[in-house]
Amino acid sequence: MSFTRRSFLAHGGLTLAALSLGACASAPAKPKDRPDAIVDASFSGKPGSLVAGTPTYKTVQEALDATSAFGNWWIHLKRGRYVEKLTIMKSGLRLSGEDRDSTVISFNAYAGQMKPGGGFWNTDGSATLSVRVADFSAENLSIENSFDYLANMARDRNSPDFIRAGQALAVYLGGQADRCSFRNVKLLGYQDTLCPFVGRAYFEHCVIAGNVDFIFGGGQAWFEECELLSRPAGYVTTKAGYVTAPSTHISKKYGFVFKRCKLSREAGVPDASVALGRPWHPNGAADAIGQSVFLDCWMDAHITADGWDSMSNTNKAGERVTFTPEDSRFFESGSSGPGAATGPKRFQLKEAQRGDFTRDKVLDGWRP
Repeated sequence: MSFTRRSFLAHGGLTLAALSLGACASAPAKPKDRPDAIVDASFSGKPGSLVAGTPTYKTVQEALDATSAFGNWWIHLKRGRYVEKLTIMKSGLRLSGEDRDSTVISFNAYAGQMKPGGGFWNTDGSATLSVRVADFSAENLSIENSFDYLANMARDRNSPDFIRAGQALAVYLGGQADRCSFRNVKLLGYQDTLCPFVGRAYFEHCVIAGNVDFIFGGGQAWFEECELLSRPAGYVTTKAGYVTAPSTHISKKYGFVFKRCKLSREAGVPDASVALGRPWHPNGAADAIGQSVFLDCWMDAHITADGWDSMSNTNKAGERVTFTPEDSRFFESGSSGPGAATGPKRFQLKEAQRGDFTRDKVLDGWRP
């Protein structure tokens, strides 16, 4: 991980994580039978013009700008590629796509890139979609960060063209994000694809693709029947990546829990080259005791025999500190497939402990 992770503190990362998860609680809204707005990449009319009775827009941002600050809003995207960088600041928003594979929101920002107005995007700011409010949901679409990670990693490290801060998020859940759900969504990136940094999040039948720490953060997240797709590193290495890098605060009982997920790989990812996770301690914080738990998951042969790895961070005093899996909350139970293994470093939950890891408990009573 690079120094840019520390930028989360400048954006209120750890302080916001302390907000009450129930602060924005509201009664469930009645489902709608038609969207409030349609987004169509081929639309050429005036933004908000009625098409078959529904306000229609060419861009997602135009539709977002037309919604109120609060309310049960549903924006539906027709097939197309929407090259946009979006920040959700209006609670209660539902974003749906016509088809998961052909409805794509894409942008190519990365942590070390200058942003309009000066300064760098940094890690959290690089996200294609940032959610900073409660009760957001997305379904049947793809969200990608299209930064060309592989081309960058193929460059000479001493070349002035080589980008060292190449973290590039697809989705970031920060600020007051809570009760965010994703169903049948593809999240595509390489380094740091998905960051549930705060709050509770739910992922069902999703594909999440990346290589280095591609699911990371301090939030509580339940992943059910998702595919965790490891991608090539882009250079010759014996360690192609890490699936998770949790930074769960010690006061939280739950971090990331994966239930009946499939850990797969793209071509070019070697056997025994990807760890299930490593502990991320922002600024070397000793109270970030990360949790990743895999329950009844199928794992391909790219998963390492030890399963987990250590991670080094620089603390506030400028000292380099290494944190180990043994000092983290890393567990699995019921793993299968070529990448499943037993041994002293593949920490197994006891059968009696599995009852502590249910969707209802992890999401603290929230039922998406």
